[in-house]
Amino acid sequence: MKTYQLHLIRHAMTQGNLDGQYIGHTDMEATPEGLKQIDQLKEEYGGYPEVDAVFSSPLKRCLQTAKRIYPDKEPIIMEDLSEYDFGEFEGKTADELKDEEAFRTWLAGTSPETPLPFGESQVGFSNRVCGALVKIVNGIIEAGVPGTAVITHGGVIMALMSAFAIPEAPLHEWMTPNACGYTLRIDPSIWMRTGKLEAYAECPAVPLTEDQERALWDYYPDDFFDDKD
Repeated sequence: MKTYQLHLIRHAMTQGNLDGQYIGHTDMEATPEGLKQIDQLKEEYGGYPEVDAVFSSPLKRCLQTAKRIYPDKEPIIMEDLSEYDFGEFEGKTADELKDEEAFRTWLAGTSPETPLPFGESQVGFSNRVCGALVKIVNGIIEAGVPGTAVITHGGVIMALMSAFAIPEAPLHEWMTPNACGYTLRIDPSIWMRTGKLEAYAECPAVPLTEDQERALWDYYPDDFFDDKD
């Protein structure tokens, strides 16, 4: 049976990423340096996979990334690919929020149906983004599209990989640097039976620098994993 490729790619770097802020629905643009990094990745690591269709979050940082990576493709905008609505936590850092009980409860995932103050619940977010991916995958299979890119946000990618990817891994293990992501194989028979997608490559396959590795963890307080194996 024919299979298809799906590439989940995180948007280019923003100033909020550099500052370690929770930036969800704020329509922040990518930095010039972040967009230049895409060009460097294309040059140094053989570029991004060729695709037949591009889907994107409606936020500027994703649309800028989509046009930079795939300038000849008009992105199909899906509102439900937007980042988490952080409510009162929007624009703040983990250090600023570390003493907030609601913040630590949210990070621990012990109350997934409780929304953040003036924001979104984990269940609501997961249902939203997973519903968007189901529509995309079903459309790919129905139309027979060989390769598709989805340009979205770090939190969205983590949620989607945690829900759909095999092999399975915890949410935080699916963190990915800006302008990078994962490639999944859509096997229609497996999808119909299990609702799962095979994760088999990083996109593009780029070794992380120490700074990039450290930046992936900026959204957690320093002591958050002290009591976890």
